Amino acid sequence: MKKIAALVLVATFVFAGIAAAAEMEGKIQSIDPMNKELALENGTKLVWDETTKITVEGKEGRLEDLKEGAKVKAGYEEKDGKNVATMLEVSQ
Repeated sequence: MKKIAALVLVATFVFAGIAAAAEMEGKIQSIDPMNKELALENGTKLVWDETTKITVEGKEGRLEDLKEGAKVKAGYEEKDGKNVATMLEVSQ
C-alpha cells in the first residue's frame, strides 16, 4: 500500500510539472524593461528573469533584441499568478 501511495505522489509531481508549462504566440505590443515585462497584442503579459532563453531568427539573442511589433513564440510557466517566460523565440 505504501508503494502505491508513493507512486501516486511521484506521478502527481511529475504531471504537475508538465502541466504547468505552456506555449503561446503573438506580436509584441509593448516592452517594460523596468518590470521585466512584455505585453502581446492580445493583452497577455509575460515576465522574464535571468533564466529566460531568448533566440532571434534561430540564433542566441538578448533582451535588447526584443522589439515592439516582432512575432514571438513563448514558452512559459505560471508562477505566483504571473506568466514567467522560460523561452522567447523572436522572428521579425
